[in-house]
Amino acid sequence: MEIRNIAIIAHVDHGKTTLTDALMKQSGGLTDENFTMDTNALEKERGITIYAKNTSIYYKGTKINIVDTPGHADFGSEVERVLRAIDSVLLLVDSVEGPMPQTRFVLKKSLELGLKPIVVINKIDKPAADAHRVHEEVLELFFELGANEEQANFETIYAIGREGKAFRNLEAKLPFGSLASKSEDLSPLLDLILEKVPPASEGHEGKMSAQVFNLGYDNFLGRMAVARIYSGKILTGSNVFVKGENGTRKGKITKLFSFEGINRKETDSAVSGDIVLLAGIPDIYIGETVCEDESVEPLPHIAIDEPTLSLNFLVNDSPFAGKEGKFVTSRQIKERLEKELEINVGLKVDFSPDQGVSGSGPSFFKVYGRGELHIAILLENMRRESFEMQVSQPEVIIKDVNGVKSEPYEELVIDVPMEFSGTVIEKIGKRRGIMKDMVEKEGIARVIFDIPTRGLLGYRGEFIIDTKGEGIMSSRVTGFKEYAGEIKKREYGSMTSMVAGKAVAFSLANLQERGILYIGHGTEVYEGMVVGNVLKGEDMSVNPTKGKQLTNMRASGTDEAITLNPVFNLSIERGLEVMNRDEYLEVTPKSVRLRKKYLTEIDRVKSKR
Repeated sequence: MEIRNIAIIAHVDHGKTTLTDALMKQSGGLTDENFTMDTNALEKERGITIYAKNTSIYYKGTKINIVDTPGHADFGSEVERVLRAIDSVLLLVDSVEGPMPQTRFVLKKSLELGLKPIVVINKIDKPAADAHRVHEEVLELFFELGANEEQANFETIYAIGREGKAFRNLEAKLPFGSLASKSEDLSPLLDLILEKVPPASEGHEGKMSAQVFNLGYDNFLGRMAVARIYSGKILTGSNVFVKGENGTRKGKITKLFSFEGINRKETDSAVSGDIVLLAGIPDIYIGETVCEDESVEPLPHIAIDEPTLSLNFLVNDSPFAGKEGKFVTSRQIKERLEKELEINVGLKVDFSPDQGVSGSGPSFFKVYGRGELHIAILLENMRRESFEMQVSQPEVIIKDVNGVKSEPYEELVIDVPMEFSGTVIEKIGKRRGIMKDMVEKEGIARVIFDIPTRGLLGYRGEFIIDTKGEGIMSSRVTGFKEYAGEIKKREYGSMTSMVAGKAVAFSLANLQERGILYIGHGTEVYEGMVVGNVLKGEDMSVNPTKGKQLTNMRASGTDEAITLNPVFNLSIERGLEVMNRDEYLEVTPKSVRLRKKYLTEIDRVKSKR
């Protein structure tokens, strides 16, 4: 049986998972109409893909292995290594938005690896769709990224992923949206894959070699590796050699699985060209070569993008510690982070014991990630597993590049109604962003900036307010450049409770005139807990538990109704954005709270000396 290996790549929300789901439903790989490839609870809630996933479908006697990849820049390391294991990519582009930052990132990686993409212009049923314009923009992007003539001469197909329809061409003379070839399913796309994607390698006779491009974890089998077989035949129970940057070691394959639809199917053997899941090598890692003979040359190493942010994970020591979570100790947090490192290759953790008080183990673990969302997803997963912890404010990683102090930079693309563009450009200018391009179309401005990651931290919430929720903002890390100097941000002062107790509406009504509150009537507070922010920028100690003074004398105005504004609900991402350097974000299964590192006013004053 012939095998084709493809990956679906695109910017976030351009329809990768929807198209994969439709392909599987039409090939008979799925019977559940409500199923989606985004199986993780957080993926379903947020509507984004976080982890790359494998599936396979059968079409006209050919097995097509498909890898659905994330579109968000924070999970770019997932995409990069997947591209090494496949033979072609479907590049999805939204027919209204056109190429976006992550489109550029994933396409650049594909072209560098010599892949020849098939372009799928998706969502052509949108009222504002302009497939011809988007086709031209994609072609320009190919040339801009240095595509060779063969790559630039790409095949284009048009799709409505949500309805599961694909079309080879659009009728140019008819009003836009009239389709030249009436199509009821995705068979035009599948036919194009069989026609244009080269069959996976036929080297069944050679010595076995396979490369690991993804990791999995099973409670019974431990760490598992997703690998592409490049030559020979792989067998269950066979002894193998594992070659990587740290030399060669021996191992044994205890279990072997192939992908069939959404399920993994245990098998005794698999041949070159296929993508398999193997168990039995507990210390296997991304990029390592599994081979049957020590003389086989290792395959080229897969590089993984380095982290851009760091923050500290600490044991929760607030007055409310241990009330909601089951796992609260330093050892339990360490074990959970070690388990996360098994599969989350974009993450790094420093467990050095010298960071703690001598003899007591580490007081915190330094965690390095690809962005605020990357860290927030980890924290959200941990709190759902009943962990309690607190984290420090995220900081950008500063490093020395050829003797120059450098920091990570991002390309930022903003689509915003024209009336808000001035405010956005001014704010990003203050955060050391440099405008590279600006295009206006139908009242919407697309502005492209180069900005230090440091300048973007804490800006998303402000951006939503400035654009009244109508702006779209996306970014991708472009690498380390020279340090930009001091960045002036709008610093919020914190409203800090000076007492413990239950917040009352009478006090909150007075406090809401000074800023934005994070708590409502009846919320339990403790001394040192941040209950809101102050727009003036200076910290303020408050008493949210103070009730109305009752007397038996009546006075005008004493019985007015109290009206409280809606509370600013702290999510993990919002908390990471608004917190100050002298604060911790306390994350528990039911609550997200901000608190001062030093809870009492006296301790805070002492710490500033």
